[in-house]
Amino acid sequence: MFTFLLGGTSIEWKLINHGCSQRDLQGDREHVPGVFLMLHPDAIPPKTRRHLSFDPLIRRIRLRAKQLPDPRNQSDCEYSMADALMSALALFSLKDPSLLAFEKRRYDENIKNLFRVLNVPSDTQMRTILDPLEPDLLRPMFNDVFRQLQRGKTLEPYVFHDGCYLLSLDGTGYFSSKKIHCESCLQKKNSKTDEITYQHQMLGTAVVHPDHKQVIPLAPEPIIKQDGDNKNDCERNAGKRLLQKIRDEHPNLKLIVVEDGLASNAPHIRELKRLDMHFLLGAKPDDHEHLFAEVSRAEAAGRATTLRWTEVAKKEEVQCEIRFAHDLPLNKSNADLRVHFLQYTEYAPDGSIRKRFSWVTDLTITGDNARHLVRGGRARWKIENETFNTLKNQDYHFEHNFGHGEQNLSVIFAMLMMLAFLVDQTQELCCPLFQAVHKKLVSRRSLWDHLRSHFRHCLCESMQQLQEAILYDLAKEMPIPGFASRRGARVP
Repeated sequence: MFTFLLGGTSIEWKLINHGCSQRDLQGDREHVPGVFLMLHPDAIPPKTRRHLSFDPLIRRIRLRAKQLPDPRNQSDCEYSMADALMSALALFSLKDPSLLAFEKRRYDENIKNLFRVLNVPSDTQMRTILDPLEPDLLRPMFNDVFRQLQRGKTLEPYVFHDGCYLLSLDGTGYFSSKKIHCESCLQKKNSKTDEITYQHQMLGTAVVHPDHKQVIPLAPEPIIKQDGDNKNDCERNAGKRLLQKIRDEHPNLKLIVVEDGLASNAPHIRELKRLDMHFLLGAKPDDHEHLFAEVSRAEAAGRATTLRWTEVAKKEEVQCEIRFAHDLPLNKSNADLRVHFLQYTEYAPDGSIRKRFSWVTDLTITGDNARHLVRGGRARWKIENETFNTLKNQDYHFEHNFGHGEQNLSVIFAMLMMLAFLVDQTQELCCPLFQAVHKKLVSRRSLWDHLRSHFRHCLCESMQQLQEAILYDLAKEMPIPGFASRRGARVP
């Protein structure tokens, strides 16, 4: 223990071993945790869950990165594939707006310390190294984080119905250009001018729950031209690939897939049944005329149930209604494919329809669970609001072209941004220290601003140390010193 004078105030510090088991270090001896500074005794930071905070998650991702194949002649490689990937992950974790901005951090020791990078490549070198990497090789990194959440029982509050989790799927675009393109780009041709717009899209997926703001993203599926195919890929094909991968990776995970009206078609529903996944899919009258006619006939025959109640929303009474019916044909062409129908309607005080949503499902609907299932169906929007909207509008710079490349670079960058988002969401859910910092700074934008500022001006050996500096305003007076050894020799 020793003492610093900070602004005329005597503050005691002690050296503590940075918690890391021998098991965590196996296969990654390039970095050995040292010591870090911690306020003592009155300002002890919130206790962290070791395996669900930033530092152990990054160690785990780093171990996976070291296993990635690298076709280059290793004797000629100054920068490893793992260093390139972890540097890119640092870019997205710090929410830098461009590779040029990140380039200024290239010689920052904190990149090496916090992201376990030996040599940080330049922007050009990073693009060149990552471009040939197959996107599916990043999926185990997502799965590792997900299993840590399972291990920590963080997922238990996300169980929605009968032991099942809600899995929301939706597509989004993240790249568009009339000039820059690659072989995998989707092409959209203007019928009037013949001008071609090149695009990249992805099918995102996340475990969601109507009672929880945070989402748990799984590895997305790129919507790109497949090898040897001259036609554009589509969300339906991407969904088929994605759901099969999820089932292969999580064979025992009980899921209810929630999607919009484009998904309520016979081939997709049959595929969900084959994969042993339940479904709660949007259904629109224009797309399902036969089904809605069957609902009307069921209602006339007394085989439909209607529930009505009144709620107070924004200081006014709102009339709500749920209608449901069982064992109906999806359409004329697939009379053997039977579904249950669920509809929610919200009426304005004048009796006009304010909101109306309809779904088809294989879940048995009752008077006791109907309102619960409606909330599950509406939770589909969390993939759009809490995932894509956050990535596009809360400083992740999702639609910025960090680098397109000639093969897979654009997809790799998009997946790494989603991986950084997963680590952030895990911290929001599980790391009391991160939560305390977030609470202090209120907004995500302020948090990222402070993170980048402290990252530049404080020498830290871990994200835990950096977050403590933000929480206790240490960097306003002086940088946190590093240490040359475990014996307490201080490095100014």
